[in-house]
Amino acid sequence: QVQLVESGGGLVQAGGSLRLSCAASGRTFTTMGWFRQAPGKEREFVAAMRWSGDGTYYADSVKGRFTISINNAKNTVYLQMNSLKPEDTAVYYCAAKRLAVVLNPGAYDYWGQGTQVTVSS
Repeated sequence: QVQLVESGGGLVQAGGSLRLSCAASGRTFTTMGWFRQAPGKEREFVAAMRWSGDGTYYADSVKGRFTISINNAKNTVYLQMNSLKPEDTAVYYCAAKRLAVVLNPGAYDYWGQGTQVTVSS
């Protein structure tokens, strides 16, 4: 049974930092991604990388502020979020897929339950 379990969300002031974690189990994936969905908006790509560690991808809106990383020994993917802005407020989802990295959320096969990130101004 595939499981992706996120943790680390919360309330933070603008300019602050949070680190999200996603523990993966159940099968081998090639690509892990982070997405977010704000109220009334579509789910959007945030960051992705391969389990092999070669290649990271970021949305323009988070480039330079967010960092995706993987700990293979713990089967866990992280999203370090710095310099947070109120517009980063959303539910953040971890997702997994096989084969190539893509930015379209519809291409991901497995999803976590989501974790709320709220950035106050």
